[in-house]
Amino acid sequence: MSAAGQDASELLTERRLLGELYVAPYAVLEPEHAFVLDDGTGSPGGYIVGALDTLAFAARCEADWWPEVRARHPAPTGVGGLDDLFVALAHSPPLPDEQLVARYPSHLHIDLLPPLQSGGWGRQLVATLCDVLRGDGSPGVHLGMSTANERADGFYRHLGFVELADDSHTRTFGLLL
Repeated sequence: MSAAGQDASELLTERRLLGELYVAPYAVLEPEHAFVLDDGTGSPGGYIVGALDTLAFAARCEADWWPEVRARHPAPTGVGGLDDLFVALAHSPPLPDEQLVARYPSHLHIDLLPPLQSGGWGRQLVATLCDVLRGDGSPGVHLGMSTANERADGFYRHLGFVELADDSHTRTFGLLL
């Protein structure tokens, strides 16, 4: 089940799960690589978060982040749905590909609310994070996205990201900094 780049919050029973997996660990463990887009009303309209060193970040999450998340969300029972998928990811996060991170050691997650998409905000967020990662010594950044998210595919290619892998569910892109 994929939201293909659309809002998935209505597909979840535990609405905190997305944030606990893809936003909060970055804001807590690596805040210097977390940026929020104000929508002009004082409310967040999007964000970009990243990790300078994917392998080190995964180790920090294992030590300092996942234990509390796992305590709040016991291992899935096999009921199905996005809740079980995200809880399973918290209990068994995918291991970073060592060949990938050798060339693209940093990674990112980005999300913009629909009213702020297609206005250049995503490009500015990516540029901001990439500038900081470059300044911190990273030679490259990668990300994974659903293959069903055609708009994001075009967005990343337009920004100069190159496709590195595609397993028919997830497409991995990289950008040398």
